[in-house]
Amino acid sequence: MAEPTPPAGGSADAEPAPPMPTLTYIGPDMAGHVERLREERATFLEMGGPERVARQHEQGKLTVRERLDRLFDEGTFTELGLLAHHQSSSPAMQGKHTPADGCLTGIGKIDGRRVAAIAYDFTVMAGSIGMVGEIKATRMRELALRERIPIVWLIDSAGARIQEAAGSMFARTGDLFREQVHMSGVIPQVAAMMGPGAAGTAYIPGLADFVPMVKGTSHMALGGPPLVKAAVGEDVTAEEMGGSAVHTRISGVADLEVEGDEACLSAVRTYLSFFPSSNLEQPPRIPSDDPPDRRCEALLEIVPANPRQAYDVRKVIAEIADPGSFFPMKPDWARNLVTGFARFAGRPAGIVATQPMFLGGAIDVNAADKAARFVWLCDAFNIPLVFLMDCPGFLVGSAVEKQGIIRHGAKMLFAVAEATVPKVTVVTRKGYGAGYYVMNGRAYEPDLIVAWPTAEISVMGPEGAVNIIFRKQIEAAGDREAQDALRSQMIEMVRGEISAYIAAGWSFVDDLIEPQDTRAAIVRGLEMGATKRVERPWRKHGVLPV
Repeated sequence: MAEPTPPAGGSADAEPAPPMPTLTYIGPDMAGHVERLREERATFLEMGGPERVARQHEQGKLTVRERLDRLFDEGTFTELGLLAHHQSSSPAMQGKHTPADGCLTGIGKIDGRRVAAIAYDFTVMAGSIGMVGEIKATRMRELALRERIPIVWLIDSAGARIQEAAGSMFARTGDLFREQVHMSGVIPQVAAMMGPGAAGTAYIPGLADFVPMVKGTSHMALGGPPLVKAAVGEDVTAEEMGGSAVHTRISGVADLEVEGDEACLSAVRTYLSFFPSSNLEQPPRIPSDDPPDRRCEALLEIVPANPRQAYDVRKVIAEIADPGSFFPMKPDWARNLVTGFARFAGRPAGIVATQPMFLGGAIDVNAADKAARFVWLCDAFNIPLVFLMDCPGFLVGSAVEKQGIIRHGAKMLFAVAEATVPKVTVVTRKGYGAGYYVMNGRAYEPDLIVAWPTAEISVMGPEGAVNIIFRKQIEAAGDREAQDALRSQMIEMVRGEISAYIAAGWSFVDDLIEPQDTRAAIVRGLEMGATKRVERPWRKHGVLPV
């Protein structure tokens, strides 16, 4: 029989090892640890403290936590990094309490779908971007891209925290903007301006897809008033330099001006409802009680038959889209072109429509930029495009040439030609010159192109054509009355040659439709394009005419 194996380091008959001494734990029990954690969390949840919270409310603003509560579906927000705070050894930061380091991050749900958030807390060092806060934000950007979910910034920030970033430490920053570029077209990016956004926090909206601004409390600029005064000697207020009126009406940097924080957060939710979570998905459809083939009788009254008489194309959109579904983008900038999202039988679509109420619907520099950016946005996220064409062409003249109308027009051409999403074009009245091209004419791969019987498709309008082609005959006609009579005769002759029936006869449009059937035609066109696949030659990227 085998001998028992002796214990390691001794013989079989060695004395047993003495028992290990019992260690006495000195400190709180588990319940004590839990209590301490609760106290720490409660302290950090107070943000910058009651006085600063009260000041935030006095300015008509919600606190950052109130904003997150309203942005996300109730009870769905999971915060990451609550107990983070600054780790700076800078003398300027000693004694500073920075709960969550002034930057709240986490993931919640909007309409049941996950969305990441980075929200700056103005009650903590004016929402400035600190080193630890940026570490949290970096993690959130990584998660959003890895999980392929939208990301929303709630910006209420004085910009970089100079107390930490001054000096050569600044050299290690900048990841944020590079990462935003990499996320572009992959996941939706929203930058809601709910307070100041200076310097670094002004570039976040510059690289985002959707930028709503709260009237009266939000502003953004690369340099605040003190810096501007020091650098260029200009005395200007933050509102004058970068308020919502400036960026939604003049610069075009922002997309929407809203009244108050509640409206801003509601706009963010509505905007995201049209988008997939990433470019790997299709945009979400919702049930609709509006019949796909509903006749739109009001169009006969909204749109005059006279091609020179103005009307509001937004009324056309309201009539043909699902009721109440239109969501405008940049409505107060480049008003000669209307862009926005709507639904047709529950299917999201982006709308590009010329607006005869402003410049007769002609396209200028800003309108071309507005259209190009919107088309690129929709194409990136698989959102179909609907073009409502009533366009006399591009503006001409020395003023717009000096502004680079050729370059800007080429940008719109580039975007429309590049788009591979389903595209439907409706020519209501005018489709003249290059305006016909950039509004997705026949050569730009519409899945369906239809026209009203009032449509005119030509290199230019009949009046301009007559003045060029028949100028000598008109001048030789005699007195002014005879010239006017001949001119009118020639205009009617040319108008007959550019009629929609000619285009239909050549099959340059797929069909002529009654205006009342516009909605039904759009729904059919979107259905036809639902399985669209377009192959382009391989390239790293195009060379944009910007």
